[in-house]
Amino acid sequence: MTLAGKKIAILMEADWYEPEIWYYRLRFAEEGAEVHFLTRLWGQPALTFLGHEFRAPFEVRESFEGMDDATLRGFSAVIVPAGMVADRLRYTEDINKLPPATEFLQRAFAEKSIIKGILCHGLWLVAPVPELVRGRRLVVHNNLLGDARNMGASYVDEDVVVDGDLVTARSGGHCHLFARKIIELLS
Repeated sequence: MTLAGKKIAILMEADWYEPEIWYYRLRFAEEGAEVHFLTRLWGQPALTFLGHEFRAPFEVRESFEGMDDATLRGFSAVIVPAGMVADRLRYTEDINKLPPATEFLQRAFAEKSIIKGILCHGLWLVAPVPELVRGRRLVVHNNLLGDARNMGASYVDEDVVVDGDLVTARSGGHCHLFARKIIELLS
């Protein structure tokens, strides 16, 4: 159990990519990590999100909203998964304020001890704060190549790219390679 004592946060919302999330739930736990799925609960005790491919339900009971810095620092990794999760999480009621999920991710980026993992379309959550990835090496889904370049990132044509505390992967279909890299870095 190479990740015993480690906590991994995975952001969740509707239209999640089932094979990816199911893989993380099992693979990280298999290594001994505590896996926490976080979302914006909108004042509810829990929310159930349907997956993208099979419309599978997934219940989330933990929120990133209101999380203090000490709790945030307790996580070894924060992952923004593939699919439409990031698009759904980047909603904000007040266009003059960062979306709560983006603000949470920005706080995670400020903590160098936390590995930030972004797959595929997860880069959308960074769009309001492009300085987080400006000048950094990363890979995204081919559909987001223009977005990555517009954010000032340095696109690398590989399935998984590591740039310090940032790990990116091309798509949800690469989640096994991505998870392996996260496990390796946390071990």
